[in-house]
Amino acid sequence: LVGTTSMLRVTVQPFPPPPPLGPLVVANEGHRFMAAEQLRQVGCAPAAILLEPVGRNTAPAIAIAALEATAAGADPLLLVLPSDHVINDDVGFRAAVRVAEPAAQAGRLVTFGIVPTGPETGYGYIRAGTPLSMESGVRAVAEFVEKPDAVTAGAYVTSGEHVWNSGMFLFRASVYLAELERHQPAMLAACRAALAGAKRDEDFVRLDKAAFEACPSDSIDYAVMEKTADAAVLAMDVGWNDVGSWSALWQVAEQDDDGNAHHGDVVAKNCRNTLAWGDGRLVALLGLKDVVVVDTADAVLVVHKDHVQDVKAIVSELKAAGRAEPTVHRKVYRPWGSYDSIDMGERFQVKRITVKPGAQLSLQMHHHRAEHWVVVSGTGRITRGEEVILLTENQSTYIPLGVTHRLENPGRLPLELIEVQSGSYLGEDDIVRFEDVYGRR
Repeated sequence: LVGTTSMLRVTVQPFPPPPPLGPLVVANEGHRFMAAEQLRQVGCAPAAILLEPVGRNTAPAIAIAALEATAAGADPLLLVLPSDHVINDDVGFRAAVRVAEPAAQAGRLVTFGIVPTGPETGYGYIRAGTPLSMESGVRAVAEFVEKPDAVTAGAYVTSGEHVWNSGMFLFRASVYLAELERHQPAMLAACRAALAGAKRDEDFVRLDKAAFEACPSDSIDYAVMEKTADAAVLAMDVGWNDVGSWSALWQVAEQDDDGNAHHGDVVAKNCRNTLAWGDGRLVALLGLKDVVVVDTADAVLVVHKDHVQDVKAIVSELKAAGRAEPTVHRKVYRPWGSYDSIDMGERFQVKRITVKPGAQLSLQMHHHRAEHWVVVSGTGRITRGEEVILLTENQSTYIPLGVTHRLENPGRLPLELIEVQSGSYLGEDDIVRFEDVYGRR
């Protein structure tokens, strides 16, 4: 979204870990290969990648990391960072972490507050209380405040006592676990069970699904920070933005002289302060002001910047109607590459498949569909029943329903092919895997 690298990489890079320790990464199981690849590209070897089978919000995620960090008897400070924010002043942020360290060492749960640049209604606020140390600037938390309306947000900014809630924390692992035990014992018990029953390999720690599904879902703010007597806050001004909305992306994006920030193939005439995001086709804007236009392969969004936070209402309506758009993306990433569902109708689906060099799909079979593969570029090795064949550009093969098959890329360049599926059922769960190098079932 911002710059040329992923936000996960941007989050990790300012903090090179002392060897041999790396960061603890908590991610959804479906994102495991993307997260691992992004870390590899910046030379970051994580201490562990902990995989959640389902989302349970931030309090359990942090608990899992704290339990892992203390498993061998250590009790380190945990710097808790979301992977989806922008910090323009890395040096200032590292300095703030050092300032907060003594308070965290002494048993405080320190959160980093952001000095407001305006009356933002999309953030929660923290009211700072009594100073813990006049020299450090760390203060006790007097109050956590929900996202306010515009008038209230203006009063908060004017008061000088309120900062934005960034969702970043520094505390001892044992202190956080003790507070969770005090305020949310059922949550901690479920996290302990999920980690105790986890399956471990060289790359990932897969939490026990049944135990983690039983875990209460809550944020760290509600579960711990608003209840503990040891919450502290350090205000900082480091060019932070959580890029949590399209208007936030507009704020951090490069703009022209009229305040327009455009990505992709965009043509605009007589427009001011617009954000246009195009993923492929031409997007044209005429005579617009303070408007966001987002055109993706899945959907088109047109919204005034003052209402971008209300997108959640649209998502809720789509979910209530049973629509697939809130949960199914057109382009899906897999450990071997990706596929893009470019067309779909009754009893057929067309996908563009990309297989990375040296990668392979599982040896599999389908009960309800047949497949026709046409190689666009690269070389594919295809297992079809007892037969193994090589296909290159413009060559094709047919995989009948019920036949065991596998697709591999033995070359040094990506393999691109078009897959046409036909049958009575085309869901992704119609896959019977016999062998898989990535451990999927």
